[in-house]
Amino acid sequence: MRKLRWVMDGGGFWDLDISTPKTLDGLASPVPGDPLPLGLSRGTRLSRPKQIDFMHRFMHAPLIPTFAQPQGFSLQRVLTLPFYDNWIAFLLGQFNLQKFVSSVKSSGETPVGFSSWLKTFQKHLKQKSLYALGFYSEFQLTPDDTMLFGLDAYDFTDKPRGKAVLHHKFPHHDLTVEAVYPGLFVDKIGNYWDVPLSLAIDLASVTTNDLSASYHLSAHYNSGSPEQFENSQNQSGVPPTLLPGLAFKSAFSYRKSVDIWRSEAPKLRLVQPYDIFLSNPHVAASGILGAAATTAFGENSIRPQVEDGNQGSEGLFLQASGIKASFLADLFGSVSFTAQHGNFQRLFLDLTRFQARLDFPSGFKFLSAATSVAQDLLNSQKPNLEAVQAICPNATLSFQQQIVGPVSFRVDSGIRVDLKNPDRLIEAQEPVFAVEYALQVLGSAKAVAWYCPKRQEFMAELRFFET
Repeated sequence: MRKLRWVMDGGGFWDLDISTPKTLDGLASPVPGDPLPLGLSRGTRLSRPKQIDFMHRFMHAPLIPTFAQPQGFSLQRVLTLPFYDNWIAFLLGQFNLQKFVSSVKSSGETPVGFSSWLKTFQKHLKQKSLYALGFYSEFQLTPDDTMLFGLDAYDFTDKPRGKAVLHHKFPHHDLTVEAVYPGLFVDKIGNYWDVPLSLAIDLASVTTNDLSASYHLSAHYNSGSPEQFENSQNQSGVPPTLLPGLAFKSAFSYRKSVDIWRSEAPKLRLVQPYDIFLSNPHVAASGILGAAATTAFGENSIRPQVEDGNQGSEGLFLQASGIKASFLADLFGSVSFTAQHGNFQRLFLDLTRFQARLDFPSGFKFLSAATSVAQDLLNSQKPNLEAVQAICPNATLSFQQQIVGPVSFRVDSGIRVDLKNPDRLIEAQEPVFAVEYALQVLGSAKAVAWYCPKRQEFMAELRFFET
């Protein structure tokens, strides 16, 4: 969902940062699941102010557009303040162009002459609700340590948004310590939630081998009552994992990648690919198998013990209501298939890429349902529809096609199979359409402009070393 990434990062399930134009820093975290997703991305990524600054300097883009409902169409501009070699600050401003135009139209004024038009515009430009301002500061404490501070202010709310993040790179691990107030989360049906205070510590192993094991450890603390960020048509209760309390999460996974076929044909001489990571035609498959566990203390530990009718709860679940504590453990797995044609060197149609991924977030639920279906078949009975539905994995399909030169079109979408609704047996979930512009001179970097019809969100981003 709005990740626009091809590769499962060492496990797939826990690398789930979501890009969104709802806030100035352009990020929202997924609501932590039971026990997946863990709810915090591993590793560092280019901050939103740095992305915009790069587009100003090297892509001749003085204003960066964004769109989100109900705010509308806005333009962003950043001012860079380099204090020292290891300390840089940014002022990120946002102007709501759609609201400004609507304000001028709804005023009913009919100015005559240039000076009259100018006065009308000046009067409407003084509305504070048209603007949002963010201040960010990044410190390179050591070659392996980065500290980020951010503070956003919006006129439509009296609650500023603050964030402090520390990244540390160990030889084979990434450490992230984060405090956000309020923290912005998004649930599975698309509702955004504000948690007054969210603290997290995350340690993840870093692996790049095709055959490797990895693990992930994290602790989350939430304080205060969550509130819905905006009014939504998808009304739902507060996700239990966002309620006040402390949660410890751990996950271990084993990943195996296999090349089914890889082209050995020579590339064009003296022609640099538009993206070096997309320059080898191949057909590959990969699989991930792992286990995850969550221990929660506080209001976030309360769960119903039966969630799916006669299929039971997902995973091994233990709850001590007297002390408000719970433990949940489960297995997970994922299978991915990738095929690419073309070297992304020629001017036209030299890249066609497809990926299909099947995720099984609850191994216990899958095994229970599969056993139930097998028993029904052995007894010559019609399989239980809910059990068959529980076997169906979460599917994600991605397709990318070069149009001309460094420009390519891409679409990502989840696929949902609903056996209980024969009229809509297969349904696309949150398709995302994107146009990518590969920055050839940087080896592997791209500017991405994407649109999500379901969320009615549009955003332009910069990505480095992501396939």
